[in-house]
Amino acid sequence: MKYTLGLDIGSSFSKAVVCGDGALLAYSVLPSGGNFAEAGRKVFRSAIEKAAISESDIATTMATGYGSAAVDFADHTLADISCHAAGIRYLFPSARTVVDIGSQFCRAIKLDAGGRVSNFVHNEKCAGGSGKFLQVIARILHMKVEDIGELSLKSSNPVEFTTGCAVFAESEAVSRIAEGALPEDILAGVHKAMTAKIANLIIRLGLAPDCAVTGGGAKDGGLVRVLESELGVKVLVPEEPWITAALGAAIMAG
Repeated sequence: MKYTLGLDIGSSFSKAVVCGDGALLAYSVLPSGGNFAEAGRKVFRSAIEKAAISESDIATTMATGYGSAAVDFADHTLADISCHAAGIRYLFPSARTVVDIGSQFCRAIKLDAGGRVSNFVHNEKCAGGSGKFLQVIARILHMKVEDIGELSLKSSNPVEFTTGCAVFAESEAVSRIAEGALPEDILAGVHKAMTAKIANLIIRLGLAPDCAVTGGGAKDGGLVRVLESELGVKVLVPEEPWITAALGAAIMAG
């Protein structure tokens, strides 16, 4: 069996996927910390351990993502948009639109019938549609980011944010808390503000079904539900949304 490994070194988390003859065998997700090179080595070792193979069994290692240049043991590096496309193609062959909600930015990617990237748009200059927005609000509410989605679904009166900017939304959220707004209503309002930003990207790109959502934001069930309502379509969410690009890198390494 031919083993390949894909690494996606993100600004917040690093991901590694091991494939055997093009099939997903194992993966690992670890915090990136401040040293991308060390994060790459750690997540690499974790993934091959889970796959029950040795480093020498890996035929090719492909790196992608924000910190991929720091992975000096990788055989090649690839653009992460191409890797997301390959990963989604493997998981959801019918997908034609991919929304990647990362820690620092959000982007929408359009795929052709062969699963190749035909166009993409992103908002990397603004964190309003990214996971950073969720991190900011979670800190204000003294809660974990992974608990946001479930709590937001209990909202009956979402707060209306007048800004879609993560920076200004922080002070606005503090004001709403002082006014007595419930945490779940603040979170539901954040999801609405984020979805407005994300929907604008998709409108610019042009929505083509099926639509898949990846990245850390896809782990937020509340955000996914609001996005589905805004787009008017059911979206596809991978079992582990964080590993899409790493999976694509491993597949393309074959």
